[in-house]
Amino acid sequence: MPAREGRIGLDGRLSVTRLLIFEPSFRRVEAGLAAHRSALAPLVVEESGAISLGGEPVSPEDARPDIAWASGELYLSPAARDFLVAMLKSPNLRWVQSAAAGYDHPMFADIVRKGAKLTTSHGQAVGMADYVLAGVLDHFQRWPERRAAQSGRAWTRLPFREILGTNWLVIGFGSIGQEVAKRARGFGARIVGVRRDSSAHPLADQIISLADIQAVLPSIDVVVLCLPASHETRHLANADFFGAMKTDSVLVNVGRGSLVDEQALASALDRGTPAHALLDVFETEPLPQTSVLWTHPRVCLTAHASGESGGQQLRNQALFLNNLERFIAGRPLLNEADADDVLDRE
Repeated sequence: MPAREGRIGLDGRLSVTRLLIFEPSFRRVEAGLAAHRSALAPLVVEESGAISLGGEPVSPEDARPDIAWASGELYLSPAARDFLVAMLKSPNLRWVQSAAAGYDHPMFADIVRKGAKLTTSHGQAVGMADYVLAGVLDHFQRWPERRAAQSGRAWTRLPFREILGTNWLVIGFGSIGQEVAKRARGFGARIVGVRRDSSAHPLADQIISLADIQAVLPSIDVVVLCLPASHETRHLANADFFGAMKTDSVLVNVGRGSLVDEQALASALDRGTPAHALLDVFETEPLPQTSVLWTHPRVCLTAHASGESGGQQLRNQALFLNNLERFIAGRPLLNEADADDVLDRE
C-alpha cells in the first residue's frame, strides 16, 4: 500500500486526500483511520454544521473534499445540509461512500454527474430481512388476535398458517432480497427471485425477470418488494398486480414507496386481495395523517425503520474502512453504483 495518495498540486507536490466526515462517525472510526494518517486530511463536520480541518474552521466552499462518507447518522442530523453543500461544491470530489442502499435522492445523481464514484451500503440487509420474516410470521401466526385474547383474558386456541411450503416472490434479488430468501428458506419456503441477471442463484428455486411477474403472481403467497425507485419500477404494484395475487397472499414493501400505487392497494385490500400488507416505505414520508393506510385493518405499517437494527452501524463503518483502504491503494471499490442506474437514464 502506498504511504501517500492524493492530487498533484500546481507546485508538483503530492497533496493529501481530504475526507469529509461527520464528527460522531469520525470518533467511532478514528482508530481505523490511523493507518492512513499520512494520506488523509479529515474535514470534520460538527452537529452544528461547522467544518474544521486540523482544528481550524473551514467554510463549505473552501472545504473542497476529495472523498466523503455520508454515514447513516448524518442523514438525520442538522449538519446534513452543510455537509452536502461542501461535498457537492467541491471540484475535487472523486468518491462518496453512502450508508444508504438506494440512490434515488437527487443528490446521488449530482454526485455521479460530477464524475465521482458512488458506493452504497447493504449494512441494513440483515435487519431488513429479520423485519420481513417477523412481520410475515406475526400475520401468519395471528399474533394481533393472540394479544387481544390475552388482553381480554380469553382462553382461545387459534390455528395458524405455516411458512413451510409457501411460495415467496422476492422482487429485487440483491443483498436485501437474498437475506430475505435465506431466512424464508430456513422455514421451508420456495423462493422465486426477480432480477436482471437471469442466471441461477443458490438461494432461489427460480429466477425470473420483471416481465415474468404477472404470470407467477397467482401462485405466490408472499410478495416482498426490495427494489430501488426508477422510472421502470414506479407503481409496479398496481391494480393489475393486485388483481393477479392470491386471496390469502401478503404484500411486503421494504424497497421504496413509489413501487406501490397506494390508492390501488387500499382498494385491493378492501376487496380482500391481498389479505395483508406490511409497509415500511411510502410515496410521501412521513405518511400523511389523512392516509387510509394508518387505520386499515389489513395493514401493518412502520416509519421507514426496517433497517434500524443494532448491527447496521457496525457493518456500514466496516464497509467504509474497507473501501477507504481500497481507494488509497487504487483497488476497485465494493458496491459501486452504476452511473446509468443512478441517473435513471431511459
